[in-house]
Amino acid sequence: MIRLSFSITLGYQVLSSPCDFIFNFHPAITDRQRVLEESLTIRQDVIAKKLSQDSHGSRYLRLQAWPGELTLDYQGIVEINHLHANPDTLHEMPVSELPLDVLTYIYPSRYCQSDKFASLANYEFGSMTPGYHRVMAIRDWVTRRTRFVSGSSGSATSALETLLDHKGVCRDFAHLMIAMCRALNIPARFASGIDYGADPSLGPTDFHAYVEVMLSGRWYLFDPSGVTEPMGLVRLGTGRDAADVAFANVFGNVSATAPLIAITAIVDSAQGLDLPAYTRDALSSTDQHCTA
Repeated sequence: MIRLSFSITLGYQVLSSPCDFIFNFHPAITDRQRVLEESLTIRQDVIAKKLSQDSHGSRYLRLQAWPGELTLDYQGIVEINHLHANPDTLHEMPVSELPLDVLTYIYPSRYCQSDKFASLANYEFGSMTPGYHRVMAIRDWVTRRTRFVSGSSGSATSALETLLDHKGVCRDFAHLMIAMCRALNIPARFASGIDYGADPSLGPTDFHAYVEVMLSGRWYLFDPSGVTEPMGLVRLGTGRDAADVAFANVFGNVSATAPLIAITAIVDSAQGLDLPAYTRDALSSTDQHCTA
């Protein structure tokens, strides 16, 4: 079991009013990811409303702010009891067996133009046996051919551009892997989160993007950027691509400072709390088993 303590500070200068915000920085609540403690301090006199999305546990905060400084400080402790599965037992599902709400994750989306990747995906992976190991081969292919370069892409960079540029940040790795999976009719979705264990040389702790792929009716974790082990991922939101899971959507005239994020692992062998580490097992942070 993994227990992680983290903090997030977001700062804004609201330049005109009113300005609306929709945040997605609270950790998602699933049957295997629990929030043990949390607190939120908002430095501006606003009315904030919490919202949740029952289908995958994502939580949101909506507020309207006024001219001046707006600061949000979140503190939380999350416990994750991953489901471990033998990779050899996980299979890809035919489209005819996919649940209706999963079909959106095999279609092209704004940043994952999977319809443009069909020939490439079939050339690289079409002859492989479908299943977990083929998905891992896609993950490794993305990791090998793409260099992690901070600041090398922007909010409009898509999987096609990452394919051509051979470089990007975590969201670009995720978009490329998702596009390749969907081109083979494998449901794949974008996950936003915070990661424990990334190399400090990559810079300050930041929000992180990774991939969840459906195999044998359950969503499994993959990090194509390779900056951390999946066991150290805290899920915030899930969607078709980055457009669905921004940590902040801002509607108004605002300037922002870079997020300040810190994360630590709580290790206690007596309580069965381990340090996030590599495992050969397939990992899922939900027990939800989807059926047609």
